[in-house]
Amino acid sequence: MKRLLITGAAGALGRAMRVRLAPLAETLRLSDIANLGDAGPNEELVQCDLGDAAAVDKLVEGCEGILHLGGVSVEDKFSKIMNANLLGLYNLYEAARKHGQPRIIFASSNHTVGFYRQDQHIDTTAPMRPDGLYGVSKCFGEALARMYFEKFGQETALVRIGSCMEKPANHRMLSSWMSYNDFKMLIECAFRAPMLGCPIIWGISDNDSKWWDNSHAAYLGWKPQDNAESYRAELDAALGKPDPKAALHVYQGGNFVNDPIFAED
Repeated sequence: MKRLLITGAAGALGRAMRVRLAPLAETLRLSDIANLGDAGPNEELVQCDLGDAAAVDKLVEGCEGILHLGGVSVEDKFSKIMNANLLGLYNLYEAARKHGQPRIIFASSNHTVGFYRQDQHIDTTAPMRPDGLYGVSKCFGEALARMYFEKFGQETALVRIGSCMEKPANHRMLSSWMSYNDFKMLIECAFRAPMLGCPIIWGISDNDSKWWDNSHAAYLGWKPQDNAESYRAELDAALGKPDPKAALHVYQGGNFVNDPIFAED
């Protein structure tokens, strides 16, 4: 494509995808509210608050695809979550509707279903069970994307990211981990699919230990290559055996189920 927009490009996942997705478009338009550093040879840098509708409209104009990683990614005050994850997402979809409906990959989250136990195996038909306000914001995002698809035909891949990082950091991530390269391949598959629709896709690698069923998304041709199991011995040596009664090892959302609701100032 000519121009790919990546929001949230200053975050850890945004920085990882900024490098890996460079060959996917002639120009990467990178956006964040935070500092983005120096522009690379095929990069445009745009500092943008997602809550600013006019700024988001300009941000989306001229883009043929959007990887939406922007917004608050942890439990926080509702006002912050509302601006970035609710109002900001609405602004993004309205801008996309006005500017030719570029295909969107939306970084949803496993925290939409965080109160399921780790001994439960679910597919995308399972009712949402968000584990905090952050999870609720992602439930909203999935519903908003679905409405724009049904009403306007806006295609979106709703990727419920588990734990996307260089390698698993704890035993919970033996089930929830997705490698950077597997995410990159998923993005490529979602953009090149002749027909995408609005599928929910579990963002995990080919882990031996799985809670989630991705069989419904086989039509995309995505076949993750990495497996968190190769890190089990390393985690055992570093962390010891997990406590079976700890929230981190009981709930699919891990410690998010215990996070407090942050009071407003």
